Amino acid sequence: MFYYHCLNPIADVGLNTFTENYERTESVSDADCILVRSAKMHDMELPDRLQAIARAGAGVNNIPLDKCTEKGIVVFNTPGANANGVKELVIAGMLYASRGIVEGIEWIEDQTGDPDIAKATEKQKKQYSGTEISGKNLGIIGLGAIGVQVANAATHLGMEVYGYDPYISVDAAWHLSRSIHHVHKLEDIYANCDYITIHVPLLNSTRHMIDADAISKMKSTAILLNFARDELVDEEAVIVALKEGRLRKYVSDFPNPTTVGAEGCIVTPHLGASTEESEDNCAVAAVKALREFMENGNIWNSVNCPSLDAGRPERESRIQIFHKNTANMLHKFTAAVGGAGINIAALNSQSKGDIAVSILDLDSKPSEEAIELLKKYDGVLRVRIVK
Repeated sequence: MFYYHCLNPIADVGLNTFTENYERTESVSDADCILVRSAKMHDMELPDRLQAIARAGAGVNNIPLDKCTEKGIVVFNTPGANANGVKELVIAGMLYASRGIVEGIEWIEDQTGDPDIAKATEKQKKQYSGTEISGKNLGIIGLGAIGVQVANAATHLGMEVYGYDPYISVDAAWHLSRSIHHVHKLEDIYANCDYITIHVPLLNSTRHMIDADAISKMKSTAILLNFARDELVDEEAVIVALKEGRLRKYVSDFPNPTTVGAEGCIVTPHLGASTEESEDNCAVAAVKALREFMENGNIWNSVNCPSLDAGRPERESRIQIFHKNTANMLHKFTAAVGGAGINIAALNSQSKGDIAVSILDLDSKPSEEAIELLKKYDGVLRVRIVK
């Protein structure tokens, strides 16, 4: 029996895919795995029995990845599960920033009770005339699941699309429309695009990547959109540029004291993935990843561990070892198991940076002594008996 705990409400369509071998617990200390959306986990005490955390969404800033890795806890996310919801809001953001829609609605609401509202509207509407997006240049920074969908959708709206991503995956490239211009320098995005939208993860290397220098290279009529993370953009520099007329609009999905109410900023209340469909997709994907790991030891869409798929365990036993990616580790594992008289039928091992995960399929059950020996090796973080 596996026990799971939900730190946030998780869609039933996902939870219902758990089998009778899973039971929900209200106690974190009793959980083998955790499902989370936005709850902050950095100050949480992670119990020793916890083996996996699944984020029903893409960003994992609320999860202490280093601490999890040191304890051999796999952290999953669900890339692409909410991509369509975010894509639609990005397209909406371009439209309402271009056409004076928000300002027009605000003016209309201020006219409540005016019997001549229709006549007044005809005089006022020229204040909110804008531009169309068809025929304009859209620059997309980051061609992951969301960036690719935005790019493809924008081409169908008549936009000329430029994409920048030096690390684009093979899968993303296959799904990207052939009409997208893949540029190799961010400066080409800044100089040529009327709309610029950013879709990269927040890392130390990407924090404030859109800064005053980047903004200075943009068109003064450019509209900057941020539906990824607010800290990717130096928003103080954005406010200055907007005041000085060096940027047309800034659209963000992340309310904070810097942008809320600031002239030229349109801020939505973190609605990117807030659709029923996105929440359902993320829940299903998160539970699927947890089940595959808990039942088979396979790792899909982990942000702190390498991908590893050894299929279903067909032999008598399967053990999984989380360890440092250092020399001679596999030799030690095979010696420990072989020395106990157990034949290793198959061995799968993958690494990611300093961390490696190995799966050993065995022809007989390992003894407690063999398992304890594996645990004692320097560099071993966790040993799991999957089967």
